[in-house]
Amino acid sequence: MASDGYITVKRNKTQNVNPHHCGPKGAPAMKFQINIRSGFCLLLCLFFAAAAESKDVAPVTAELVSEHLSVQPGRTFTVALRLIHEEHWHTYWQNPGTGYPTSIQWELPEGFTAGTIRWPVPKLLDSLGIVTYGYEGELFLPIEITPPAILAAGSTVRLAGRAKWLMCEEVCIPGSAQLEVRLPVLDFQPLVDPRWKQGLAETRARTQRTLEQWNVRAFRDGEDFALLITPNDTGGQIPDAPYFFSADGQVDPVARHPVERLAGGILMRLPKAPFESHLDDDSEVLDGALYAASGWLPDGSWPALEVSARLDDGPLPASGAAITAKRPGGNRHSFLAILALALVGGLILNLMPCVFPVLGLKIVGFVDRAGEDRRRVALHGLIFTVGVLLSFWILAGILAALRAGGEELGWGFQLQSPAFVFFLAVIITGFALNLAGVFEFGLAVTAAGSTLTRKSGYFGSFFSGVLATVVATPCAAPFLAPALGAALTLTTAGSFLVFTFIGLGLAAPYLALSLFPGCVRILPKPGPWMATFKQIMAFPLFATSAFLLWVLAGQVGEDQFLNILLALVLVGFALWIYGRWSTPVNNPMARILARISVIVLLAGAMFLGLSGDSSDQLIWEPWSPERVVALHTEGRPVYVDFTARWCATCKANKTIVFSSREVLDTFQSLDMATLKADWTNEDSRITEALATFNRSAVPLNIIYVPGREAPIILPELLTPGIVLDAIREMERP
Repeated sequence: MASDGYITVKRNKTQNVNPHHCGPKGAPAMKFQINIRSGFCLLLCLFFAAAAESKDVAPVTAELVSEHLSVQPGRTFTVALRLIHEEHWHTYWQNPGTGYPTSIQWELPEGFTAGTIRWPVPKLLDSLGIVTYGYEGELFLPIEITPPAILAAGSTVRLAGRAKWLMCEEVCIPGSAQLEVRLPVLDFQPLVDPRWKQGLAETRARTQRTLEQWNVRAFRDGEDFALLITPNDTGGQIPDAPYFFSADGQVDPVARHPVERLAGGILMRLPKAPFESHLDDDSEVLDGALYAASGWLPDGSWPALEVSARLDDGPLPASGAAITAKRPGGNRHSFLAILALALVGGLILNLMPCVFPVLGLKIVGFVDRAGEDRRRVALHGLIFTVGVLLSFWILAGILAALRAGGEELGWGFQLQSPAFVFFLAVIITGFALNLAGVFEFGLAVTAAGSTLTRKSGYFGSFFSGVLATVVATPCAAPFLAPALGAALTLTTAGSFLVFTFIGLGLAAPYLALSLFPGCVRILPKPGPWMATFKQIMAFPLFATSAFLLWVLAGQVGEDQFLNILLALVLVGFALWIYGRWSTPVNNPMARILARISVIVLLAGAMFLGLSGDSSDQLIWEPWSPERVVALHTEGRPVYVDFTARWCATCKANKTIVFSSREVLDTFQSLDMATLKADWTNEDSRITEALATFNRSAVPLNIIYVPGREAPIILPELLTPGIVLDAIREMERP
């Protein structure tokens, strides 16, 4: 934007385990059923190891921090959502341009109220000509919390909430975290936490506010807007190169705004958000922040001036030359350019890993139809295109409806739902097993499909278009990003047109081959090679399923993820039974039993894959001796779980104990701190801690009781009753 470089351009960028124990030695043998479960886990983890090469740490990490070390009854204080961005990654401002802003959903004690986020001025982020507002590096988002006037001194309050954000570099990933901060209640004025003093001070210095030294008026300038900025003190120095950040989305986030110096002030022209913004055209107020690197005060401080000005329809207070000054060119994509980018982006989607395997299925269909007449092949292509377009229109409609209802959603939003991703993984895995020859559709299904093909036609082509769309949308190809950025700010009609061009780009290769049969004849003739080709095509689908599992791994807890892996095993087992005993060569009773088994197994797989992990309702902190001492000193009871991912008994204990609502409620009522000592990888401190309890293996679960030196050691196999009995013992004097 200015010479100070404020605009930012986005860059491209063992331990041996005894098979009969849960530890090296000394632990009792597990039950056979649990060993099977553990074996499944180990096999599946090895199978998907190639998908686990991604970073262990998310590109954006979050924590909840408090400006003060304690809470005083009735005294408003500040907490902040602190985000740390890896290099080249960013999150978004309250008006992101594209994407969606960071938010937090609070879980506060009774009587506490939370204000809105006080947003510091963002940076300009430019990607392929589309400018957005966001943040990089370390970020504090302050929120004011007001406690009730009556609080018990000496008690502890827990402020918790679920934060959500969108983190982007070359790709965008939704992020979320359950966060909390605990503060003691004291009667006297609280001290400032020195860790966050400087960061919060710098944040406040970059937060917009009204200044009596300046007067700002807003005008309608034809279809666009203008700001007249004048100092109330005639001696005020007008900063160079100010920039307006639009908080309400009415102004197009271009790279720079043209400024005209007038007698006693400046006139800034602001282009309206392009393509008939979804916002109300009759809005009477312009909201945002005027940023100037040199500051709005004489000493160079306070770079952000708050603007909330009523729009004036009268003439601009400027000379005729100023009024007719040429608007900046090259800062906005024309609508035709956006449509061209949408078409090219749709074409590139065909090369994405999550799309190509699905289109590969249609190659088999091409070969099957190579001998058909031109009209029928063309009709298949048209119906495939209709399936793609209809699916894009449905997704665009859902997205528009949700955004109109206040939801903060972006492109590929359907893959933010773990349930949707799980269902999609099941479907893709089923297709892969079918191609691999594990099962074929029954004779009745085949006959029904043949009948449909002869009568109407073409359900298979239509469904392939639908499936291609579903798995394509999360893969926002490079040329697709500007088109999507514009589409999400258009009117409903404009958005649908952009989505239509994306769909046409996705369907174009198949449609072209269908309309030009000469290209189809280039394909090899049907023959025995087709069976081998069909089986080969199963492996890209398996890879797609692995990708979906990788997505799920970032959305659910580790125990629930294990359930999802086992659910897919059940799906595979069900389809194998269907292919082995549900064919016409088997007797009727065998077919009936096989189909009943398939239904039961698939129902079990759905239940297992969609059931949440109860232990995820607790906030597990990493264990350390220092953390145990600190919590014990605070007088809080502490539950420590010494565990490991390869320990099936540990998993079974956690599943059984924390599926009990009584246990969860008891932990919450006692404000029980829960710490996890993860021994999956060798950790000398955990090994030493186990040795102090005469253990050399996990599981080990202990409870530290306030006022007692010796903790309560729980047995290796746990039930809710055992844990509750231990807690009752803890409560005895």
